[in-house]
Amino acid sequence: MTLLARPDAPPAVSDRRRNSPDRVLIGASVSLALMGLLMIYSATRVGLERNNLPASFSMERQMIFVAAGLILVAVFSFIDYRELRHLAHIIYGGMVVSLSVVFLFPAVKGAQRWYDFGIFQLQPSEFSKTACLLTLAAILARPAARLEWQRILQALMVMVIPAALIFLQPDLGTMLIFAFLLMVLLFGAGISSRQALVVSGAGLAVGIAVFQFGLLRSYQLDRIRVLFNPNLDPTGIGWNLRQSILAVGSGQLTGKGLFQGQQTNFQYVPEQGTDFIFTAVGEQLGFVGGIIVIAAFLVLVWRLLVIAGAARDRFGALLAMGIASIFAFHVLVNIGMTIGIMPVTGLPLPFMSAGGSSFLNFSICIGIANSIWLRRSPVPGEVIHS
Repeated sequence: MTLLARPDAPPAVSDRRRNSPDRVLIGASVSLALMGLLMIYSATRVGLERNNLPASFSMERQMIFVAAGLILVAVFSFIDYRELRHLAHIIYGGMVVSLSVVFLFPAVKGAQRWYDFGIFQLQPSEFSKTACLLTLAAILARPAARLEWQRILQALMVMVIPAALIFLQPDLGTMLIFAFLLMVLLFGAGISSRQALVVSGAGLAVGIAVFQFGLLRSYQLDRIRVLFNPNLDPTGIGWNLRQSILAVGSGQLTGKGLFQGQQTNFQYVPEQGTDFIFTAVGEQLGFVGGIIVIAAFLVLVWRLLVIAGAARDRFGALLAMGIASIFAFHVLVNIGMTIGIMPVTGLPLPFMSAGGSSFLNFSICIGIANSIWLRRSPVPGEVIHS
């Protein structure tokens, strides 16, 4: 696609290439990352010191990912997002291969989710979300008067393959993102009420079959049971949820203060630097701190939806919608599990949980969204040739 400006076009046409980045989107992302560094330090310093390691070890490690993430945001902002549409099938194929090869690596804590390279671990399922999104958007963005069943079936197949591989790792939380992502993109592509009813019914049937045929692991079923009965085995399978709720609730309105709090300082909350990072916010900064963090995420998702509305084409709009849905799902499930309204899963809190793979993937998403914003709908006087 080439863009040409008429000789008599207004000055705004020549100025369009100097569109500025979405400062609000990037500012919200950086603010969350900085808050994450602070919370990671507060949640891990005591445990590290007990193991004779520097108190700032986890924070310094995360700072490397933050720096790499900023570079990725800049790189993907520079790349024209429309070029990714032509590479979607290649990216998707590479993603399926990477999800398959991970089973050749030894299990870590009973799961095969990571490539273990010694000095760091890479989790391909994190990047598979963006790869699947690119492919779904490319399929559903094809021009048509209405959304045909053929394209819906293609989208379902694109989603099912990586979802099945991730389910086998096992990683139920990440697998559910694909279902949510598919629903959002089908809605954005204009699915009819009848089609939506059929697809929803098929999804419900698959969910029932998973339970009926005992495909869920025992610990996954335990997490669902604990959700409906928080007092179930409080020193065993209910320990994580119980300690998480205690930590968040103990912060009350303004929190116990930075680096204060029994749940955090005595390491009562498992995986507090990663999956349960929001408990550190709740206990130390209280309801006020929690609301500020949630508000930052709301701003981020709002900007992504604004970008979707301003996108110059259907592909860009679907991409931005999909990125917004990925962030929204992560925030809802992660914060929801810390306060007992969602089952405990391994989904990280975007930009705040410690971990390289998730941070880098979220950075790629922000870069792509910023690329869509920089190349948003043409100004009057611009002529588009396909």
